[in-house]
Amino acid sequence: MKPSDRNITTALRRHGYKLTPQRCAVVHAITSSQDHLTPTAIFEKVSQNHPGIGLVTVYRTLKLLAELELICELHTGGNCPSYTAGTSHHHHHLVCSGCGKVVDFASPRLIEHNVVELEGRLSRESGFRIDDHLLEFTGLCQLCQKAPASSV
Repeated sequence: MKPSDRNITTALRRHGYKLTPQRCAVVHAITSSQDHLTPTAIFEKVSQNHPGIGLVTVYRTLKLLAELELICELHTGGNCPSYTAGTSHHHHHLVCSGCGKVVDFASPRLIEHNVVELEGRLSRESGFRIDDHLLEFTGLCQLCQKAPASSV
């Protein structure tokens, strides 16, 4: 379940952060979208109603929200992460290498169990303390599969 503006702003207040109009606008841009948004896309959405907002403010707000685990940050191999309102459960991503579309999915218990087992084995064998994991599958979405090869 996606958190609402209210859930996120309540959490910010609980952690002692001010609810500036700019922060609230960034939160709303994220929670009102069904897509993963880049910082630039969020900036463009927010600046329509808040023309004085700076891109740095958007980045700082995103960093804060991600650190508080109120939003989900996705790195797809490019230089720029994208963001979506966090979910209440651990999830993974399908990423289209053609158009960049991202689909969230919660892994079935069997897959999640195997990933946790793999984490434990990797930790034991490498001596590495694993704090979390990220599972992404890349490929082509249905639209990109149908597109002519030259346009993908």
